[in-house]
Order: sequence, then structure tokens, then C-alpha cells
Amino acid sequence: MNASHSYWQLFYAVYSKDLTLAFRQRAEIVNPLLFFLIVITLFPLAIGPEPALLARMAPGIIWVAALLSTMLGLDKVFRDDFNDGSLEQLIASAYPLPLTVLAKVLAHWTITGLPMVLMAPVFALLMNLDTQLLTATLLTLLIGTPLLSFIGAIGAALTVGLQKGGILMSLLVLPLYIPVLIFATSAIDTSSMSLAYGGQLAILGAMLAVAAVMAPLAISSALKVSVS
Repeated sequence: MNASHSYWQLFYAVYSKDLTLAFRQRAEIVNPLLFFLIVITLFPLAIGPEPALLARMAPGIIWVAALLSTMLGLDKVFRDDFNDGSLEQLIASAYPLPLTVLAKVLAHWTITGLPMVLMAPVFALLMNLDTQLLTATLLTLLIGTPLLSFIGAIGAALTVGLQKGGILMSLLVLPLYIPVLIFATSAIDTSSMSLAYGGQLAILGAMLAVAAVMAPLAISSALKVSVS
């Protein structure tokens, strides 16, 4: 009981610390959401205001915007801890590093992914999405954005020791994002045809479950290699 309680305290301490720092530096929260809004706003201006065309392209636009917005804050997931030396202390700590990594990834999703999920209904109005498509979009974002954070954190861990690792991280992460993008947009397209899209959601859920278990282990190994 004492061990599990101390593990929970560690998880909560890391999670709350990252959230506190993000709210002190509000650009970490505002920038991804603002980028998300700008992309979704510019597309209707570029392709025209035709409702049918906007509704057809909306799923891909929203998901590409969410994918790129998630990547904006990935570089800082471990960067600040690496620069101030606390990352080495976390690695050398007696506490399991994957638990610390899990807390930091969930904090990143809370800062970047969750606001996009909450604001998606507002943005969907700009894209002329009906209720059925909006429901599918929200479900895919709710399952898929945490998956983006887990995958992206692997790239952030591999490049944390590099001074300009942002471009390399993007090259590493983008190919891994493609399956998430395919199944998410497929679910929304299937919903637009009034067909069941539970299969695509199940695949996304299975990918998220695997990532929640395996990604912290992979990230921990990547951090040890990068720091050493």
C-alpha cells in the first residue's frame, strides 16, 4: 500500500508540475490551439464557402490540423527537464521511469490534445459538419489525440539530446502518425455514409491501449540512450 501510494504521489507530482509550468507559460497552451484554429479557418477561405465541399473535406482538415498542432509542443516534453538536469535525476531515481514518462505524456495531452477535443464542436461549425459527423469526429479525436502524444513522445525522447532536433523528430514521428490519420478519417467518412464505424474506433482504441503500455517503456529506453 505504501509503495503504491508513493507511486501515485510521484505520478501526481510530475503531472501537476508540468501543468503548472504550462499555465505559467500560457503560450504552450495557446499556440497549439491557435494554430488549430488558423488552419481550420484558412481552409474555407482557400477552397470556397460551398457547404457540401467543406463538409466532405472537414474530417481530413480537422485531423491534419490536430496532428500538426500536437507536434508543436512535443519538443518541450522532455527538453526543459534535460536542460536543467532534472531528467538525469529522474532516470537515476529509484522510482520507475515509465511511470514518470506516463505522467509527462498525459500532461502533454491535457495541454494540447484535450483543448482541441473540447473546441472541436466550435470548429466543426465552421466546416458545416452535421451532428452525426461531429460525433464521429469527437470520438476519433478523443481516442486518437492521446495516441498522437504517446507516439510523438518517443520521437521527443530520441532527439532530446540534440540542440536542433525538431526537424529530425518530425521526420521520425510523421510516418508513425499515418495509421492514426487513416483510421480516424476512415471512421468519419464511414459515418458520413450512415454506416457503422465501430471497427475503426476499435482499431484506434487497440492502438491506444498498446501505446499506453509499450510507449512508456520505449520512451524510457530512448531517454536513457539520449542522456548517456
